Amino acid sequence: MVFMALGQALVDSGMTSSLIRKKETDALDFSVVFIGNLIFSVVIYVIIFLVAPSIADFYDQVILTKIIRVYGLGFIFIALSAIQQTILVKQMKFRLLTQIRLPATLISGIIAVVFALNDFGVWSLVIMYLTNQILLTLFFWFFGDWKLNLSFQRKRFLEDFSFGYKLSFASILNTIFDNIYYVIIEKFFSVTTLSFYTRAHTMKQYPVETFSSALQRVTYPMFAENSNNLTLLRANFRELTQRVVFIITPVMILGSALAKPLFLILFGDIWLPAVPFFQVLCFTGILYPIHSYNLNILNVFGRSDLFLRLEIIKKFQVLVLIGVAFQFGVLGLIFAQIIASATSFAINTYFTGKFISYGFWDQSSDILPMILIGLGLGFVTWLLVEQFQSLGIGNLLQLIFLIPIGISMYFTACLLLRISTAQDLVNFIKSKLSK
Repeated sequence: MVFMALGQALVDSGMTSSLIRKKETDALDFSVVFIGNLIFSVVIYVIIFLVAPSIADFYDQVILTKIIRVYGLGFIFIALSAIQQTILVKQMKFRLLTQIRLPATLISGIIAVVFALNDFGVWSLVIMYLTNQILLTLFFWFFGDWKLNLSFQRKRFLEDFSFGYKLSFASILNTIFDNIYYVIIEKFFSVTTLSFYTRAHTMKQYPVETFSSALQRVTYPMFAENSNNLTLLRANFRELTQRVVFIITPVMILGSALAKPLFLILFGDIWLPAVPFFQVLCFTGILYPIHSYNLNILNVFGRSDLFLRLEIIKKFQVLVLIGVAFQFGVLGLIFAQIIASATSFAINTYFTGKFISYGFWDQSSDILPMILIGLGLGFVTWLLVEQFQSLGIGNLLQLIFLIPIGISMYFTACLLLRISTAQDLVNFIKSKLSK
């Protein structure tokens, strides 16, 4: 998966992001990027095909050679559908995107389950991935408006590539550092500890990435559309930031407070050692979407060079934090991630302040009250969980009882402290009920 993620980052080379950023695009722009992505995908596949045995030797898993060579075919299908997807994103046709992706996901998932039940093992995952990519390609070409055009112009290619390759390098850095904790934990601790960390991290990432990636697809074209109107762009960015933190804060903090009954219900007591990891990791998820929105501002203004520069700076400070933190065990590494998230927020918001006058202090003053309310909510909920467990109340009843109570407490506190997003929600509900 690590090598596949690296390959996928190289296939696109950030050129589709260049298309979304452009105000005016024509058939030649799309054709140039389509040809470029297709060539890159074939080259990357050939490379991954040739190095597959070496990767298998590194992990001492012979089966990886065949798996990588088959799995890597997905690169080509991704390139074949990239332009159709980009056009729909640029046109902000997100309902159609969902209508295309949902059946592809469901069908490939069902096929994978059938193969798994028939003892195909890990190949079921490979089949699921390839089936999903093939179906997406077919659906995007059937429902998309763009028709195949093989025109090419070197000048246009260099224009898009010069913007995109920096994003591609940044994506490679992110892929490497997203997986560096797995390598360190396996190397210096144990495979068992790694399994607990992986379970906790995956559990934390699921709501964060689902929420973040959905909004990411919306925000980039929206910001690009408003780039000539700084007042409107700043207002949209501020409103989005407040609403995202308003929603993600109680989700992550309630998840942390309710971790024990949640894990017992979903996974059983064998996974209880993962609970402390999950509880701390949840705090890294609060700012996760905000990082990408701030970086989107750099892309909107065509500063992928700054984007890459900031990623290099942040990765250097992550290395420093890891060098200090791994001596304190896995929890030390996780607390280092919280520190890295906070410092990354300061770094990412610096240029947002330069471009749209909405920097670190403005963003902090808008989101900090909601985070503090969430922390108070989390502490109270954690105390209630401890009390309920001492009384022998079942895990499911704890969740049923405490989740609505926690959300109600959070919302009420936000209203009492005059958090504008909470009041906007009340006004929205009133307007709907009055119709």
